Amino acid sequence: MTASVSPEKEGLKNILADRVALVTGSGRGIGKAIATVLAQHGAKIVISDINVETSDATAEEMVKAGFQAVSCPANVTNTESIDKMVESAMEKFGQIDILVNNAGITRDNLLLKMSEEHWQAVIDTNLTSAFKVTQPIVKIMSKQRYGRIINIASTTGVHGNFGQCNYAAAKAGLIGFTKTVALEYAKRNITCNAVAPGFIDTDMTKALGEKIINSFVEKIPAGRMGTPDDIARAVLFFAGLGDYVTGTVMEVNGGLYT
Repeated sequence: MTASVSPEKEGLKNILADRVALVTGSGRGIGKAIATVLAQHGAKIVISDINVETSDATAEEMVKAGFQAVSCPANVTNTESIDKMVESAMEKFGQIDILVNNAGITRDNLLLKMSEEHWQAVIDTNLTSAFKVTQPIVKIMSKQRYGRIINIASTTGVHGNFGQCNYAAAKAGLIGFTKTVALEYAKRNITCNAVAPGFIDTDMTKALGEKIINSFVEKIPAGRMGTPDDIARAVLFFAGLGDYVTGTVMEVNGGLYT
């Protein structure tokens, strides 16, 4: 399992006890780190990934580590698949208290070279999926009179980025979605916030190559890339500590704002 916050050190070991967290795209990378940190602080975890084998393996790994976890694979662009995921999670745990909309893809290219297919794929996976997943789960949360929704946006959605007009548009839309859901459901004790990662050390960024990575790192005031655990800690705050915080976007970027 990934290293993370020390629950005992921070006195937060059971802050999410009796809570159930569903994290999309949690078979690996940032999603897996988020699921792990939430589990370490007491939550029961629903692992969901489009890759069934990855989803199952991660859930099994968490169970072996002593956590309560179940695999509910899903294609978050497909409503029928989402419905099955939610139904399976409810059959297993009977509630969903925390939703992390993390699933996403990139299909980068300059505007003039970007295909409509790649534009739509990123919008569908990074933005429309959040709508499709949140809609049935917010119904559950409304009946419970409790919910914590955390959307994984991006600093690209705030500031833009060369070659990512599709990704920037999707993440900017996700931020607008976040703020609106926060307004609509605050009276039902449901918060909705977004975490906007900066340049994070993942398989996706490793593929850029050392030269490009170093050029990015030189611009980061903190002097390093972020880690998946940096994002997971921000999610933990919104999931377990930020009861009076909603409609907020937290940039986790090492000080890189331009």
